[in-house]
Amino acid sequence: MSLDALTTMMRDDDLPALAVDSFAHHYRQLVAGETGMIPEAAISPVETLPDADALDPALDALGQAHLSRAVVIKLNGGLGTSMGLQVAKSLLAVKSGQSFLELIVHQVRHAGCPLVLMNSFSTQTDSLSLLDTLPPTPGALPRDFLQHRIPKIDQTTLGPVDWPEERQRWCPPGHGDLFTALVTRGTLSALRGAGIRYAFVSNSDNLGATLDPAILGHVIANDLPFLMEVADRTEADAKGGHLALQDGQLILRERAQCAPEDAATFQDHRRHRYFNTNNLWLDLDALQARLDAVGGMHLPLIRNAKTVDPRDGSSPAVYQLESAMGAAIAVFPGSAALRVPRSRFSPVKTTADLLRVRSDATTLTGDHRVISTAKPPMITLDARYYKLVSDLEARFPAGAPSLKACRRLMVRGDWTFGAGVVVEGDVVLESDMPQQIPDGAVLRG
Repeated sequence: MSLDALTTMMRDDDLPALAVDSFAHHYRQLVAGETGMIPEAAISPVETLPDADALDPALDALGQAHLSRAVVIKLNGGLGTSMGLQVAKSLLAVKSGQSFLELIVHQVRHAGCPLVLMNSFSTQTDSLSLLDTLPPTPGALPRDFLQHRIPKIDQTTLGPVDWPEERQRWCPPGHGDLFTALVTRGTLSALRGAGIRYAFVSNSDNLGATLDPAILGHVIANDLPFLMEVADRTEADAKGGHLALQDGQLILRERAQCAPEDAATFQDHRRHRYFNTNNLWLDLDALQARLDAVGGMHLPLIRNAKTVDPRDGSSPAVYQLESAMGAAIAVFPGSAALRVPRSRFSPVKTTADLLRVRSDATTLTGDHRVISTAKPPMITLDARYYKLVSDLEARFPAGAPSLKACRRLMVRGDWTFGAGVVVEGDVVLESDMPQQIPDGAVLRG
């Protein structure tokens, strides 16, 4: 049986039983024909939500009083390979010469809480080495815990994929693995044993995501087991997971859970108004109770169809069985969502994002957050010349241009920018030949 071969592969890799059971749960769904798709006809939009900007000021004081019971968990498993990085993405210099991880440590120290990283095998060594050089965050807690890995599944045989590169036969199970890894690595027990009850979880590449005492107070005052921070969707967020209602229950629908015929309504930001920032708040006592009652999280399946070697489209077709941690909003009774300002969402997923964040379109606050100085410009860079960080830096040798007055920048072709370039309004650069923009140029459109 293919499942036996896959679970044997996992046990031989010393993966813990809970991780094997979680994979088996999703595998059985795959074999049963489940795709994880959530059709538009089965859901309805979320019309209104509580607003973080309108929270009672007393909640800030309540959160401040409970900071000793809170922890910041950063998802730090990515290498940034899509941008050509070979080390932990969080080590990339992003603002004022400082890396994501350096800024995160400053943020957490400012908040007065401990920091714990969820690393992957690829990021652990580099990330902990950098932490060794930085001032410690409060608390005597494990500095990190490891997410698991799972086998890729051959689409033809539904068994282990046959491929010579051993590492390519494995994949991450998505950040929904957070809950399982907290248990199997002993971190949940260590946190609760230290008196920690509330966890604020976010991506390491989102420097707007800091622990807000008012939101912590909101979680405590309303006895929320799980809270998702959401923000207003724009055209730029059309592909991100959005909040919806299904049979009266809040759910998260990711792009991979949307059938092609529903793509237009999925991307309609006027219909589905709120997207998941992946800033989540978790009551660890509620998590333990859930695990005690059910034995696992059993989050909705996300079936990703890929090739075993993502760089080789002719390599065997595989399924990667994943889950999203935000999907837990549907499994915790009493879970909720909160509308937050865009300043709490400033991720870097592409070199275009990196250019925006490095520019004067963002600023570094006194509490070490990176926030937009105006409405974020829409930036499109030609992937032939700007896909990798090394490509970007070669074409912006003097750093990012001024983008604070830019609405849209579209670059087609090979353009190198001089020092002190200013971009205003809507600017399109297009050429079939390499071009040089001189120092001090002002581009308007």
